[in-house]
Amino acid sequence: MTAQAFLSLIAAAMTLTLALVVLWRDRSSFANRAFILGMLVLAATEAVGARAAQAFLPAEILRWHRIRLSVEALLPGTWLLFSLTFARTNYREFLKRWRWAVLAAFAFPTLLVGAWGNSLIAGAFLNESGQLVLPLGWSGSLLHIAFLLSAVLILMNLESTLRASTGTSRWQIKFMLLGLGALFAVLIFTSSQTLLYSSINTTLLLVASVAVVVADLLILAWFARSRMIRVDVYPSQTFLYNSLTVLFVGVYLLAIGGLAKVVSVLGGAHTLPLATFVVFIALVVLATVLLSGELQQKSKRFISRHLRRPKYDYRNVWSTFTQRTGSLISIRAVCSAIARVVSETFGVPSVTLWLLKETQDELTLGGSTALSEEQSTTLLSSREGGRALIQVMRNHERPVDLANRLMADSLRSDTAAERFLRDTDVRYCVPLIGGGELLGLLALNDRVTKDPLTLEDFELLKTISDQAASALLNIKLSDRLLQAKEMEAFQTLSTFFIHDLKNLASRLSLTLQNLPLHYDNPAFREDLLKVISQSVERIDSMCGRLSPLSRQLELELAETDVDVLIQSTLASLNGSLRARLVQDLQPLPKIPLDLEEMQKVLINLVLNANDAIRENGEIRVEVRERNGWAILSVSDNGCGMSQEYIANSLFKPFHTTKKQGLGIGLFHSKKIVEAHGGRIEVESQEGRGSTFRVMLPENAEAQPTSESRA
Repeated sequence: MTAQAFLSLIAAAMTLTLALVVLWRDRSSFANRAFILGMLVLAATEAVGARAAQAFLPAEILRWHRIRLSVEALLPGTWLLFSLTFARTNYREFLKRWRWAVLAAFAFPTLLVGAWGNSLIAGAFLNESGQLVLPLGWSGSLLHIAFLLSAVLILMNLESTLRASTGTSRWQIKFMLLGLGALFAVLIFTSSQTLLYSSINTTLLLVASVAVVVADLLILAWFARSRMIRVDVYPSQTFLYNSLTVLFVGVYLLAIGGLAKVVSVLGGAHTLPLATFVVFIALVVLATVLLSGELQQKSKRFISRHLRRPKYDYRNVWSTFTQRTGSLISIRAVCSAIARVVSETFGVPSVTLWLLKETQDELTLGGSTALSEEQSTTLLSSREGGRALIQVMRNHERPVDLANRLMADSLRSDTAAERFLRDTDVRYCVPLIGGGELLGLLALNDRVTKDPLTLEDFELLKTISDQAASALLNIKLSDRLLQAKEMEAFQTLSTFFIHDLKNLASRLSLTLQNLPLHYDNPAFREDLLKVISQSVERIDSMCGRLSPLSRQLELELAETDVDVLIQSTLASLNGSLRARLVQDLQPLPKIPLDLEEMQKVLINLVLNANDAIRENGEIRVEVRERNGWAILSVSDNGCGMSQEYIANSLFKPFHTTKKQGLGIGLFHSKKIVEAHGGRIEVESQEGRGSTFRVMLPENAEAQPTSESRA
């Protein structure tokens, strides 16, 4: 027995054993049934190959090799069926989608074998070197082409299953897929060599048997690892686009095999120069396909992300972006900062960030390193150009080179868009998309060096634009939330006004009802004037207490003696306090204050203390100096406040413990003190009183060192 026959028998026996084991353990699965069928066909092919290796007469050798090819013709369909169903939860979708390919994989080889079996191999003879030659017939060539195509499709499906698997499922199916992948990779090699030389090389059958043995060992490892446990993955229907390498390898080998056949027909070995030329043409054609625009971009993106040394220090870029934009709260400031960061990062002098108005069809200037407000107004005077650019960029999610021929042609067809781009000197445009909404456009001109932006530049620019869109969206949402809170505050404020105005209106209405009856009574007229005067004063008081909410503080600082400020303010309250007032004032140097505003703070704190005390109450006003701070304290021994109220409601507008209060005084006082660069600290215990400390810097450069504590 020859070595080739022995190895083929070993391969057949191992393959048959694995098929029987799977048949015994679990034949209910569709994939398992396809596997059993494929293994039986593979075992039969190896068994017939062993018999062919034992033959001596050319006619006998020819007959057994034709039988081997006839059995092998069942391989494409069975294994394509298995590759579409193995470990796939959604295998029915793939069978439906691939039904014609599966049918062709079964029908075409079977038709070649059944109808033109005698043309599979043209004959069998010994050449001048004494080697057996089995030249292919025309149906044999077509059969090996079918082997190549099916092997490529099978490898693509196996690759898709492997990519879709993760964790334990990948660990379990890996050896099965590796074994079959090696088997069909060898089939591609042997079939391409057979087509290339237009004859069957019996030495390659030995390679095929070795591949079957290796595949069986790997499948056995899969069986030992998985114990026939079903593993389900869910590969995408678009896996074809992730298997372009395998596809192009198959197309290349197929093209070389077909072209070699043409060369053989034209002159065989005597046409070596022609063969070299044909192979060269094939390589050029393949290179043309591989270098298509879409594939080239995908390849460059992959290399840029995973294989090339980064051009940018991304940590530094991101740190700079965060520092420049993180503390900004206005859209205009954020847009200007983004434009400057992009300009500095990419070396582009002119960067403009256009924002979309609420109508979503007009642009407005967000920030720019080149355009002023007046220039942008002039550019946007014709709205059609901006609208056309918006319409074009809605169809893109990534940065766009407007100098690209297709893009340029599409914009050139719109006169307004072309004029707008020319006037703004835009080369690249990036859509800012946040929350699925187009928020704006980032426009860049050429670099100072005139070097075009590379794919890596585009990747970083896309990342920056995404982060910029996120920042802008957050600000917009914050503005909307602020508007909602302002509306809520307005509604609360309206409630207070309505309540007080209704009381005033009721009082005035009652007085007016009595006016015709008592007009001649001097006492009634005196009371009438008093009611009207009190109502007007009440309305003026309400307006005065609410005006600080909408007014921007504008301090008029002057060197002020704090002791004099306190004494004059407290003197104005003489007689209006029911508590005993105690002063403990330490002489301090003059500090820059707005006298009128600080008087409001002191009056508010003293009146609040007066409202909080009971009988035998005491209000204590002290002044101290500590570490460059002037500290004014107002203490009382009144009812005090809870820690929860201090933490959640104190200093907030419309929150008060007074029945007749609006909760505006402390809010306004805090704004005044903070405008001076100071802060207010609070200590309070329920039933024991409260202490408010106003801390003011003794010079204009001093700043607060900590948050207010309670």
